[in-house]
Amino acid sequence: MAMLSGGGVTEVFAAAILLLVFLYRVSNVFRYYFKFTLFTVWCLTAATIFIPLMLWRPRSYKNAYLPAWGARQLSKFLGIKFEITGHENIVQDSGCVVLMNHQSALDVLVLAEIWPVMERCTVISKKEVFYLWPFGLGCWLWGTIFIDRLNVERAQSTINNTGDIIRKNKARLCLYPEGTRNSSSALLPFKKGAFHVAIASQAPIQPIVVSRYYFLDDTKRLFNPGYSIINILPPIPTAGLTKFDLEMLMEKTRCVMSEAYVKTSDHVLAHSSTPIINGKKCN
Repeated sequence: MAMLSGGGVTEVFAAAILLLVFLYRVSNVFRYYFKFTLFTVWCLTAATIFIPLMLWRPRSYKNAYLPAWGARQLSKFLGIKFEITGHENIVQDSGCVVLMNHQSALDVLVLAEIWPVMERCTVISKKEVFYLWPFGLGCWLWGTIFIDRLNVERAQSTINNTGDIIRKNKARLCLYPEGTRNSSSALLPFKKGAFHVAIASQAPIQPIVVSRYYFLDDTKRLFNPGYSIINILPPIPTAGLTKFDLEMLMEKTRCVMSEAYVKTSDHVLAHSSTPIINGKKCN
C-alpha cells in the first residue's frame, strides 16, 4: 500500500479538521460529547500540570488556586458565564461547612469560581481518588480530605477529625448535601453526612445555590453556551446544636436553599426561552 506524500498527509489532516468543524456546527450530539471530552482533558491537565509548583507547599489550600484559574479559562472557552452574588454573606473569622446543590460534573467550574473568593476551601473525596495519580497527588497537595466510605468506623473518625480541622484552621469544607447529581427543577432530599460534620465542628453552614444549568441537557445531549448565578446565602449557625437537632437543621437548610434555587433559576430564565420553573416558598 502506497504511503501518502507530505502534501497528501496535510490534505487528509485538513479534511479531518474541516469534518470536525462541520460536525461541531451541525450536530448537537457531537458538540455535547466534544465539549465534555474537552472538559475532562482540560480539568485533568489543569489539576496535574502545576504539581511541581504545589510541591513547595504541600496540603495548602492555596495550591488549588492554580488549577482553579485553569478551570475558569475553560468556562470562558465553553461560553459559560458565572455571576457570583451575596459576597456580603461570606462567613468571616471562622471555618464553615459550605453546602451546594449538585447538578453536573460541570460543578467543578463552580468550585473554581468560589475558591479564590471564599479562601481556605477544601473538599472530601473517596480515598480511591488518591490512587489515580497524578490527579490523586494533585488533590492531596491542595488539601483534599480522603474518606474510606467502606469502613464506617474510619469514615466516622475522619468526620470527627474534619470537625477539628474546620475549627482550628478556619477551613471551609465544601459538600453536596443531595449526595448525587440532580438537574431537575427541585432539590433532592438532603443526606445527613454534611450536617453531622457541621454539628461536630459547631461551625456555621454557608449555603450556596447555583441556578439551574439551562444550557445543559444530558437527555437530549445538548451543551450550549450559557449563564448561571452562584448565590451565596446568609450563614446558618450551628453553635450549641447537638445530634438531636440534626433533622431540624436539615429541614431549615433545605428550605432556604430550595427557595433560593427557584428564585435564582427564575431570574436566569428572564434571559432564556426555557419554560418557567414552579416552586414553593418557605414559611
